[in-house]
Amino acid sequence: MSLRITLIQTRLHWEDKAANLAMLREKIESIPQTQVVVLPEMFSTGFSMSPAPLAETMEGPAVQWMKEIAARKKIILAGSLIIQEGGLYFNRLIWMLPNGQYGVYDKRHRFAFAGEDEHYAAGNKRLIASVNGWKVNLQVCYDLRFPVWGRQSTNPAAPETMPEYDLLINVANWPQRRSLAWKTLLQARAIENQCYVVGVNRVGDDGNGIYHSGDSMVIDPLGETLYHKADEEDIFTITLHKTKLEEVRTKFPFWKDADGFTIY
Repeated sequence: MSLRITLIQTRLHWEDKAANLAMLREKIESIPQTQVVVLPEMFSTGFSMSPAPLAETMEGPAVQWMKEIAARKKIILAGSLIIQEGGLYFNRLIWMLPNGQYGVYDKRHRFAFAGEDEHYAAGNKRLIASVNGWKVNLQVCYDLRFPVWGRQSTNPAAPETMPEYDLLINVANWPQRRSLAWKTLLQARAIENQCYVVGVNRVGDDGNGIYHSGDSMVIDPLGETLYHKADEEDIFTITLHKTKLEEVRTKFPFWKDADGFTIY
């Protein structure tokens, strides 16, 4: 089994939802054939700490835009948005299917260094989605710094159910000044979880004058870099192979020796 996935590394128009959706529509339309398209964190606004004027509900325009694009292109579309729900704001990653159904993951670890914890509520559960026989763990930006949250859960009583997932996707607005951490942690998550890792970051300055170098990456289960792009906008499509993943896990069954734990 294989999985064809496209990364869109792009500049974002600061807090301009209409401009971002129009720009991203054009980019997605240019992709000839793929199964999953991954957009950066807060792709419709940039990483803004002003959720009140920018947030939408799950019936809002950007969510409807995702539904329409996914249905017409027959793809899964993934990226995070500012969502208002139950009187709270969430940095919510949406995994939009072509049939209009979706899964959601609310960012667990809020970036207190930038005040995200003052404006957004924390998620409390992981989302592991399924596509074409692959299990995909979805995360947002700062989550990458916390290895327990991304660690393969273990069940010694049922070893045939492990590992828990095959691909980790992280969508981000990760500044260039800490790009070494971004690149290193993406590789670390792949190595320690024996999985593919896809990290999609934005490029360019945001509304606070903070520069983002992108450095979007695809890492294989041995930690080797299959794709890396810095500083430039790019649309990159790659086919990931399940046989490669299974070979690594069979030849190097390190996952069998992992400590058992449960995430509550």
